[in-house]
Amino acid sequence: RCPGGGGVGVLRPVPRGQRGLERSPRNRWHRPGPRRPWGERGAPLVGLRRRPEQPCFSNLPLPASSVTDEKFAWTLIRRVTLAPGDASLVVSGCPRLFRRHHGLCCCHDSWVVTKLCWNHLYSSYFPETDVQYFASPYSYKVVSAAKVCGAADESPSVKRLHLLIADKDFSFKAGQWIDFFIPGVSVVGGFSICSSPRLLEQERMIELAVKYTNHPPALWIHNQCTLDSEVAVRVGGEFFFDPQPADASRNLVLIAGGVGINPLLSILRHAADLHRERANKGKGYEVGTIKLFYSAKNTSELLFKKNILDLVNEFPEKIACSLHVTKQTTQISAELKPYITEGRITEKEIRDHISEETLFYICGPPPMTDFFSKQLENSHVPKEHICFEKWW
Repeated sequence: RCPGGGGVGVLRPVPRGQRGLERSPRNRWHRPGPRRPWGERGAPLVGLRRRPEQPCFSNLPLPASSVTDEKFAWTLIRRVTLAPGDASLVVSGCPRLFRRHHGLCCCHDSWVVTKLCWNHLYSSYFPETDVQYFASPYSYKVVSAAKVCGAADESPSVKRLHLLIADKDFSFKAGQWIDFFIPGVSVVGGFSICSSPRLLEQERMIELAVKYTNHPPALWIHNQCTLDSEVAVRVGGEFFFDPQPADASRNLVLIAGGVGINPLLSILRHAADLHRERANKGKGYEVGTIKLFYSAKNTSELLFKKNILDLVNEFPEKIACSLHVTKQTTQISAELKPYITEGRITEKEIRDHISEETLFYICGPPPMTDFFSKQLENSHVPKEHICFEKWW
């Protein structure tokens, strides 16, 4: 997915009534025995459906296409780790235990919507099937109407959107993403917000930057979206920076790759707002120093570089940045040159910023995220000080 969006994983149905567990070739546990056929596969995950006798989670919108689909049911599941090797699975309110090897959710407090074949719902099979990530319905219930009030090309492959959201109940934390519902498009988009919460408070507006891909919501944004287009949005995600005034001051290291800058720019802008508030009012949370490491293919793909440099110049003692390009073929402008390094972000650069007071936020391609989170763990940075968002 785009940063903060949804993803798909494939799990197997587990027949009941037989003893013993065997290791499958895919490193998953299952009970031996025959499996029933899945039926049709590949239909898009478009909403939430229920068995007739089960309660419906009405806060998730139901596109018309899913209401008439009698072959599959929709239900909500959550995995909570209880102890090493065990987890609790909730299927429409029915808790079950299953082995952690299934890895149904990748982060704590995640909710997923799953498409269940009717054959499995009405049989003795334990349904585990394709999943798509959405916001926790109990944490973020608000689905708000939004109107496109601005659009521009941020780079050759990325379009910037401004959305006007009049709903006063809609709010978000810096770093979170939104579910993006488009009328007539069955697939739900997932895009990180790149603006600060202060912009929403003052102007009821949020900002997105969406990379061109073949994903239907991204295609719609690049090819069909116009001013005054109407969509719906809902906040989600556990990747955020939301300090309270009494919290201890922390330094921030932000590590971004490509369009992974989106949630980190939101955090950077929020930190700048906190700096201004403390400077003007003499109270509020005191942010420490902030260092942004940002890598892209070339300078044209370094998104928001002007916004970033404006913040660096506004707070030279607090905010610094190191911009990396990996495949630059043209001359770098004089304005950018002092901040540009040719080549990837290195482990040593990050290691130089490790301290007990520093929090690390990482967002980019999965290999990059895995590499830096692992290196930080190997350098004995506490896991609670390492926050990362993976693309799916």
